[in-house]
Amino acid sequence: MPKIRKDFPHAIREIENTWIPISDGARLAARIWLPQDAEENPVPALLEYLPYRKGDGTAIRDAQRHPYFAGHGYASIRVDIRGSGDSDGILYDEYLPQEQDDALEVLAWIAAQPWCTGDVGIFGKSWGGFNALQIAARRPPQLRAVIAMHFTDDRYADDVHYMGGCLLTSQALPWASIMLAYNATPPDPRFVGERWREMWLARMEQTPPYIETWLRHQRRDEYWKHGSVGEDYGAIDIPVYAVGGWADAYNNSVPRLLAGLSGPRKGIIGPWSHNFPEVGVPGPAIGFLQESVRWWDHWLKGHDTGIMDEPMLRVWMQDAVRPATFHKERPGRWVAELTWPSPRVEERVYYLNSDGAANILGETPAPVYELHFAGLQQHGFETGDWGAHGVPGEIAGDQRASDGQCLTFTSAPMPEPLEMLGRPELQLTLAADRPQALVAARLCDVAPTGESTQITWGLLNLTHRESHEHPTSLVPGECYTVNVPLNVMAYRLPQGHRWRVSISSTQARHAWPSPEPVTLTFFTGNACRLRLPLRSPRPEDETLTPFEPAEVSPPLAVEQLRSGSRQKTIRRDEVQGRTELHVQTDEGSVRLLDNCLELGASIAETFTIHDDAPLSAQQHVRQRLAYRRDDWAFSVETDSKLTSDATHFFVTNTLDAYEGQKRVFSKCWTAKIARDEL
Repeated sequence: MPKIRKDFPHAIREIENTWIPISDGARLAARIWLPQDAEENPVPALLEYLPYRKGDGTAIRDAQRHPYFAGHGYASIRVDIRGSGDSDGILYDEYLPQEQDDALEVLAWIAAQPWCTGDVGIFGKSWGGFNALQIAARRPPQLRAVIAMHFTDDRYADDVHYMGGCLLTSQALPWASIMLAYNATPPDPRFVGERWREMWLARMEQTPPYIETWLRHQRRDEYWKHGSVGEDYGAIDIPVYAVGGWADAYNNSVPRLLAGLSGPRKGIIGPWSHNFPEVGVPGPAIGFLQESVRWWDHWLKGHDTGIMDEPMLRVWMQDAVRPATFHKERPGRWVAELTWPSPRVEERVYYLNSDGAANILGETPAPVYELHFAGLQQHGFETGDWGAHGVPGEIAGDQRASDGQCLTFTSAPMPEPLEMLGRPELQLTLAADRPQALVAARLCDVAPTGESTQITWGLLNLTHRESHEHPTSLVPGECYTVNVPLNVMAYRLPQGHRWRVSISSTQARHAWPSPEPVTLTFFTGNACRLRLPLRSPRPEDETLTPFEPAEVSPPLAVEQLRSGSRQKTIRRDEVQGRTELHVQTDEGSVRLLDNCLELGASIAETFTIHDDAPLSAQQHVRQRLAYRRDDWAFSVETDSKLTSDATHFFVTNTLDAYEGQKRVFSKCWTAKIARDEL
């Protein structure tokens, strides 16, 4: 647990809500923490800009860091994006131009306040990390530096919608369902008065289900290029600190960003899941608020904190562990690279060899051998979630059963430890018997005692083999050479352990299945290879200055009304030949004592598929949010379903809203959307 810090250099005052006027007449709601004397002694400002309701949705986490920054001499501002929380308007989709346009006006307003010096930084995690970079690319004159956490620079490649051209079953519909529910919540009457009901009904009537838009853009078109700062790294000309975590899904962007930017930049990837480094799980957590203050002091106050004298990239080199679906702590050590790409990382090639009796991952190629493989439709349910949130059941457990469902190639035991840092890649020469097909691949560590620990993984829709922008069908039986990038990773393989590559034509947890069962033919030997980025240890790693222990500002006062729970089950019906994954999360309920609001939430996800019947795939997500303060009580329920046939996706979303026990709104959306080489 992080230390609770109370003895700040500056006394703090809080403005629970104020309005930022936008030129079109809308008002955005802001919560502000200030040094007590900021009007007399103006300070730089920090902005966090999110759609997750400052008054309750992020109130607990905001209390841990915004006052911390104010206590160190910054105005720290948390703003609800248009259409969310207490702000006016409708939130029609993620990362729209309107969101960025509003942010430019917000920055100008902040810089003009009497308590601000005119210099502003922006920070954020996930959505806030995305828009921090997107806003920086617009070059507002007030913005001096950025901290972006758990973000991507390529919205098509590395977000919740698609991966390798495959529709992400583990994320796309569930996340769209969550946003459908969040977007259907009203503003707080304490701030907007009697307008709250009118605003609420307008949000529910006008905010669309995002999944429909995402399914209408199945290739990397202009929709995804917008907001992808990797389209033009040169647009960002201010310092950037990029943060990731190995148990999270947003790490490929950190080394890409460091390589692409030309200005001052730093990167760090720890062992954490999708959370802040100062409360990071798996641990160890670090004092990232102190690290952030060092960054802000350097770029917003002109203090020489020494932060830019340190290596560009620092990562947690993970040690091997017994496979488990949760790690409270992840063994390893911090290592650093002065620049990225690093000249210390060199490629080693292993060949996928076979003689028909054994499949070997070898350092020299064997003669070409044809291997035919047809994947199980239910494969993938045991390979972990796309982006863990630090809760049990989300990290991939022992992969021996999953390996047994794949075409696997295993190396000899390593004669010495090897350290990997970077993005592994598979080059595969193959043919398919259908015009649409995919490849799912995992890299595992096989211990001498047999356990298989997933290191990293990747997907490729084979119709996207040449381009995500211009996919083309496969010619059945024709031979292709394709590259399948795996997710970037740092991992130390111990002496005596073995590398294992596992390949399948299915991955039910992460990739919506191909329209027909597929058999892939692999041409092994020189034509199939694994490229591993191996790093030589730096003696300087042992002398890195340790991070300070984690600390946060005092927590928000909360009363736990009901504990939460989580269940994740895989059910197999051998008679029907059906497999079902069911994930049920009840977040319990709490009362925020500062505003007496009670909050509760739950979500249930089910994915079912039948053997040899990819078109039987069905995903179903139910979400419920409930809020109460005295006699003001409302709840929102959503129900989202996704199915497909050989040519189309079918998606249904329903939304029901209640005041007390009375239903006051109900709407159903249905869409039939053509499959586009998917």
